[in-house]
Amino acid sequence: MTSKYLIKNATIINEGQSFTKDILFYDNFIQKIGNIKVEPDFNVIDGTGKYLFPGIIDGQVHFRDPGLTHKGDLHSESKAAVAGGVTSFIDMPNTIPNVLTVQTLADKYELASQKSLANYSFFLGVNGDNIDEIINTDTHKLIGVSDDGLYFTKKGNLLADNPATMEKLFANCKSIIAIHSEKEQIVEENETIYRAHYGENVPIRFHPLIRSEKACFEATKRAINLANKHNARLHILHLTTEAESHLFRNDIPLKDKNITTEVSVHHLWFSDKDYHLLGNLIKWNPAIKTEKDKKGLLKALLDDRIDIVTTDHAPHTLDEKQKPYFQSMSGAPMVQHSLNCMLEFYKQGLISLEKIVEKMCHNPASLYRIEKRGFIREGYYADLTLIDLNSTWTVKKDNILYKCAWSPLEGTAFTTKVIQTFVNGNLVYDKGAFNESVKGLALKVNNIN
Repeated sequence: MTSKYLIKNATIINEGQSFTKDILFYDNFIQKIGNIKVEPDFNVIDGTGKYLFPGIIDGQVHFRDPGLTHKGDLHSESKAAVAGGVTSFIDMPNTIPNVLTVQTLADKYELASQKSLANYSFFLGVNGDNIDEIINTDTHKLIGVSDDGLYFTKKGNLLADNPATMEKLFANCKSIIAIHSEKEQIVEENETIYRAHYGENVPIRFHPLIRSEKACFEATKRAINLANKHNARLHILHLTTEAESHLFRNDIPLKDKNITTEVSVHHLWFSDKDYHLLGNLIKWNPAIKTEKDKKGLLKALLDDRIDIVTTDHAPHTLDEKQKPYFQSMSGAPMVQHSLNCMLEFYKQGLISLEKIVEKMCHNPASLYRIEKRGFIREGYYADLTLIDLNSTWTVKKDNILYKCAWSPLEGTAFTTKVIQTFVNGNLVYDKGAFNESVKGLALKVNNIN
């Protein structure tokens, strides 16, 4: 018998509105929203003064499982996720083995069913080697295909560098095609210049000049032109430049967009000013860029040129991060703290709660056509996050849940806290305690166009 939960008097943020109602849920789903009478078998939660969001859907993570589990795994990183109010995630294909076949994809789903505390889905990887297999796959059943992270395996795996491969994919693939958009040729030319001056110890402050605005902009512009030519569904991952943001539309609703994009929370939080203190800890690809870019990305998020917020959560060990520039791994863990970052922007008056929910809950569900998630509606899965907007705490070693045991946000004081996280109606996170007896479910894709 599943527990019946009744949350009373919480301020619900949903579909552009803020209102106070009760919400009853059990057997995985939201049963009723309204003024609900307490019954003897209800577990009643007093939400007075608290805020209730749909569970956050993180559209881009690297949980490292299988093959790279010294950095993180589906259990450890999903545990960190639910502590941060994230109830669903979509994981990238650059594990070992790379997820380049339907069988490898199926194996990863099976692994997640045994280990993940949050709901899950996975991109099928695509590169020049498996393009024909992708084309011959019933791709409309997939949440998406992606090349992200596969450039770590070998050079030449980025679709942005292979317009012929990209065009072939755009002409034939029926799912979302999510790409890492940088021109490696430009990046390599810049690397040669800086290596000539500094050898292997290039100062990290040059990272955004090596992985430059030009490398990003030219790749994104070309990809959009090719996608429009073939009416393909293109999603540009982790946008980093203000210049690129002007390539995207906001004059049509998300449901009518074939070309979409996202911003990862660290590109809103950090700028090149932070390399001085944080160094390689904030080395990401694409790079964190200027204060102007940071502000431009937030503006594009607010005016709907940017559709969703993700984390690009990518744990590495501290040893892997603290190597010389060319050897230091790119990426950092963020999934436990992404909602807190966005809520700090709210506290600063930069974004509304309704907009945060739109970009972190509603739009990921709509963009990826995820069934019955991302909204607080009767009949939808009870993925819910209860938040205290007036609770101060500091990110420290002893409250970081990532397996890699560090965060670029260590020492940051947040003024909001996730109190409880429900996944499919189960109380998985409760004021620092976890229920690990229940596991998340595979996200289902609605294939109706």
